[in-house]
Amino acid sequence: MTDRIDDLVASLDSLVRRGRGRWTRSACGVTRSEREIPALLDGDAYVPATSRARVLLVSGLSGRPDDVAQAVRALGVFAAGGPQLASEIALSAVPCGNPDGLAADADPGNGAGGDPSTGYPSEGNYFHDQQNPETRHLWRWVGFQAPDRVLELRSGNHTRWEANQSAGLMAPAVGAMPLRDDGSLLAALGTGNPNGLGAIPGLRLTAPAHHVSGELGRLWSLVTQFPDWGPSPARHALDSRRSRSKLRLASILDTAYGRHLDPVVYTQGVPISGRLRLAQLGPTGPGVALEIASMLDESRLGASDPFGDQPRPSNLAGVLWGAELAEATGDRRWSQLIVNVADRYQAGDPGAAPPPSDPDFRTEDMFMNGAILGRAFDITGDERYLELLTRFLGDGGIQQESGLFWHCRPVPFFWGRGNGFAAMGLSETLTHLPEEHPSRAAILSMYLKQMDAVRRYQQPSGMFPQVLDVPGSYQEFTATCMFGYAMTRGLRRGWLDDSFLESVRHGWQGVTERIDDEGNVVDACTNTGVQGNLREYLDRPAVSGIDDRSGGMALWFAVELERLARQ
Repeated sequence: MTDRIDDLVASLDSLVRRGRGRWTRSACGVTRSEREIPALLDGDAYVPATSRARVLLVSGLSGRPDDVAQAVRALGVFAAGGPQLASEIALSAVPCGNPDGLAADADPGNGAGGDPSTGYPSEGNYFHDQQNPETRHLWRWVGFQAPDRVLELRSGNHTRWEANQSAGLMAPAVGAMPLRDDGSLLAALGTGNPNGLGAIPGLRLTAPAHHVSGELGRLWSLVTQFPDWGPSPARHALDSRRSRSKLRLASILDTAYGRHLDPVVYTQGVPISGRLRLAQLGPTGPGVALEIASMLDESRLGASDPFGDQPRPSNLAGVLWGAELAEATGDRRWSQLIVNVADRYQAGDPGAAPPPSDPDFRTEDMFMNGAILGRAFDITGDERYLELLTRFLGDGGIQQESGLFWHCRPVPFFWGRGNGFAAMGLSETLTHLPEEHPSRAAILSMYLKQMDAVRRYQQPSGMFPQVLDVPGSYQEFTATCMFGYAMTRGLRRGWLDDSFLESVRHGWQGVTERIDDEGNVVDACTNTGVQGNLREYLDRPAVSGIDDRSGGMALWFAVELERLARQ
C-alpha cells in the first residue's frame, strides 16, 4: 500500500521540521519500481571531523510495517531527548531499507524476487540487479557514509541485543550476544574490509515497542563515556584518503592512467593531457613529455588513418593533448595533429549538427567538439573553427529551462555524465573563445545557468547522482569529476563567484574518498550510449576498479584545483 510510504515520508518530514536544522531528508537508493529508499541525514554525517558520535540507524530491511514503525518511534524519542543528546550523537537513519516490500506486503521480500534483509556483502550487478538493487545501494551508501556505529532495529516479542564482530566492548556493555554470520547487512559490515575501506561496528536491538525507549536510552548513555567509542575503521580509511594532497592524488592517477593510446579515443586522450598538465606544476623538466611523445610515436598515430573509416568525435578528441605536448617538446607536429582532426568537421546544413557530430546533438559532442575545435582556433587563429563550434552549441536546443541538459534531442533524461559533458564542453569553449566574440555572451549564459542548476543536485556526500533529478540514483564518479572540473575552471577564470567554492571542495571530498592508493575508483558509469528510457539510465552498470575515463577526469579535476590554489 502506497499509503504506508506516504505516511513514512510524512513522518520523516515532520522529524526534519522538529529537528530545526538537525536533519535533512535524502535518499540512499532506488528500487526496481523506481521508488526511492528514504534516509534521514544528520548535518555531520559527512563532515570530515566532528566531536559527535556518528550513528546510523537502519530498519525495515524486511519491509515489515512493525520494524519501520519501530524506527520512526525511535527517531521521535531521540528528537525528544533535547539539545544535550543531539550535541553528543549525530544520528542518521534509513528507517525502511525495503520500501517496495513495505508498500506491497511482500514479506520478507521486495516484490521483485529479492530479499534486502540478506545477501551481504553484495557482489556484482552495481546498480542494476534485477531482484536485489536495494542490497547494492545500501551496501555502498552505508560503507561510504562510514558511521562510527550502525544500529539495526527490529520489532519482536522479546528484548535481545546482538553485536557484529567489530562491536568491541560495546557488546558486553549492553549484554549483546555475538551475531552469527547470517548474510545480513550488520554482520557483513563488521567483517573483513567492506567496500575496500574497513569494518563498521554494529549492534542489533530486537524488542517490543514498549522496551525500545529504555534500551536505547541505556545505549545513548554509554556513547560519550565508553572508552572504545570512536571513529570506525571505515571512517579512518576515508580520513586517510582525504588527507592526501591534490598533488599526491594526482601522482597516483598519473601512475595508473595515460599510458597508452590504443584505440585513439578521448578516454585515453584526457589522462595523457592530465599527465602533461601535472608535469607543468612541478620541476620535472621535459622527461614526462618526452616519455609520452615516445609512447605516442609507437602508437597507432603512425598509421595512415588511426581513427578508422568513420571516426566519431570521441575518437577525434583522443588527440586533445596535441597542443600541450607540442608546447612541452617543441615538436609542432603534435599541434598540427589537432588541426588535421578539426579539418574533418564539415559545416553541414543550416541548423544541423556539423558532421561527424551526432545529428541529434548529443551532449558528448559538446565536450569533444569544444576540445578540438577550440584548440584548432588557438593554434591557427582561423575563425571557421569557432563558427562550427558556436553554431553547434547554439543550434542544439537541448538545454532546458531548468538549466539542465537532456542527453540529446529525442531523449528527455538528465543523465549525470551527459550533463558533465555539457559542462565541460561549455567550459572548454569559453576557455578558447575570445572575449569579443559575438557568441560569447550566449554561451557564458548557458554555462552559468547550468552551473547554478547542477549544484542543487549535489548530494551531502559531495557526489552527484547517476540521473540528476532521481533521488537515490547511485552516486556517480565521473559526473562528479566533470562538474568539479568545470566549476573549478570557472572559478579560476572568473566566470563564477566564490559561492561555488564550497561545491567544488565538497565534490573533491567525495572524489578523493573514492580513489585508493593504486588509482582504483568507485562507481563510475560504464560506457553509455543513448538509452531508451529512464530505467535504462538507472541500470547502467557502475565500474569499480581501474577505469580510464574516470582516471582522466579525476586527474584533470585535481590539476585544475591545484592551479586554482596557486592562483
